[in-house]
Amino acid sequence: MKNSTTKSEDYQDGKLRVVELFAGVGGFRLGLCGTKKRPLNGYSVVWANQWEPSTQKQHAADIYRACFHGGKEPNAFFNEDINKVVNLTKLPIPNHNLLVGGFPCQDYSVARTLSHAAGIEGKKGILWWAIHKILERKGTHSPEYLMLENVDRLLKSPAKQRGRDFGIILASLANLEYAVEWRVINAADYGMPQRRRRTFILAYKNNSPIYRQLVKRRSDIAWLTKDGVIAKGFPVSYKENRIRFKEELGYELTDTSDKFQYPFENTGLMVGHSFITIKTIPIQEKLNTLGSKLLAENEVLEEYFIPEKDMKRWHYLKGAKRDKRTAKNGFEYEYKEGPVAFPDSPDKPSRTIITGEGGSTPARHKHVVLTKSGRYRRLMPIELERLSMFPDRHTELPGIGDQKRAFFMGNALVVGVIEKLGRSLLKQHRDASKDFGQRT
Repeated sequence: MKNSTTKSEDYQDGKLRVVELFAGVGGFRLGLCGTKKRPLNGYSVVWANQWEPSTQKQHAADIYRACFHGGKEPNAFFNEDINKVVNLTKLPIPNHNLLVGGFPCQDYSVARTLSHAAGIEGKKGILWWAIHKILERKGTHSPEYLMLENVDRLLKSPAKQRGRDFGIILASLANLEYAVEWRVINAADYGMPQRRRRTFILAYKNNSPIYRQLVKRRSDIAWLTKDGVIAKGFPVSYKENRIRFKEELGYELTDTSDKFQYPFENTGLMVGHSFITIKTIPIQEKLNTLGSKLLAENEVLEEYFIPEKDMKRWHYLKGAKRDKRTAKNGFEYEYKEGPVAFPDSPDKPSRTIITGEGGSTPARHKHVVLTKSGRYRRLMPIELERLSMFPDRHTELPGIGDQKRAFFMGNALVVGVIEKLGRSLLKQHRDASKDFGQRT
């Protein structure tokens, strides 16, 4: 495909047009566009999709509509299964510059179709292939940029063929003429109040300004540590003595699925079908702590304080264990696990919030803090929102309970990471556009 300049109709009011997939309660949108009280410039969400297949009530979609569309059902928001949407005869997704989304970590293995000429299909990682199909169907109008998020273990999965799943994603994007860079980022390393490690993937189409800048790079290492979009937003150092030679990915995704295995590091770059991966070390910013996000004790509902009768169970679950246990098949084994901080330190970033954070039942993974009066308590939804850098009461809506609100924050990303990435991507896009005489 020949490189082409960006068309003026692909912009809206001079802003990059964004499509948000797997939108949840709008973390990507908040990071790129901000709020009414604190708007950010440079991006405009023109279409979004949110669908929760495991429940009849679409609470996340309700919150998204309430926060961004005044509770209405606009044409720009689809609360439908994305796999059905991408197979509609007329694709309802408008042309856009940036596609974003936190797609689930699944099995991305592929199988040949009955007619191999028709291409490949995913066995289990169906949501990744929905992204792939959008890019395919858009063709010459596919977005210039992708910004995707996944769990950090994506780089190592599956256990029996390490790196295969990520290799399939890279190879499929290379086949669609995207260059890709990635980094595992812990939000707490960069001044955010939650320890949350996630893999962030940025991809640049071969007709985009940043791609043109990328191919003129000084070196791969310089791009990954100083010059690239991620490096400028999230500074790192690099101390590895050995620089790896470039590795190659094949064009046939079925071959990648069957044979590819590689120990990806936390940082990397792919151009064409060649990639390099290195281990980088974050240059840490000042800590943002759990304690700075807590409500005053008199603002906490009584139901969030832990009854004295439950304290023994909390101590047991949080403590170190060495128990004799018996499996369902009768096999006896020794179960071991180390202790978890109890209570959680107010002087450090919080631990990662998970979807089971809500509810009063004692659990090892839930956060517990000690108040000035000496009482232990769980975290309220507004505090969980603050730890994920959402606006206060973002998920508060009639008919949605506190446990569900906690679930949303367990599923959410840390908004500040997206804001940093968004600012860096926008600046690099505008700078590169000026260099190559394209519209910004």
